[in-house]
Amino acid sequence: MMEEILAILLAVAIAAALYYLMKKAMTLVINAVAGLITLWLLNYFDVLSWFGGAPDIQINLVTILICALGGLPGALVLVLLHLVGITI
Repeated sequence: MMEEILAILLAVAIAAALYYLMKKAMTLVINAVAGLITLWLLNYFDVLSWFGGAPDIQINLVTILICALGGLPGALVLVLLHLVGITI
């Protein structure tokens, strides 16, 4: 009887942990997509040339990771660093 109760409690704990991780993963994906769409739109409409003629921001693994972790503020940091002259 005790083993069944422990098995049920363990299953509930694992289900709760998986739900929490999937919820966080979905937030990470949404932030990454929002940041990357922002960078793509800035590159597509050549907005950065209005502020100093800088070339487009490269979309690579590093910028994807920054946008994934930072979302729109991460994309803003990338843009500000690019305008200052620091390319990542």
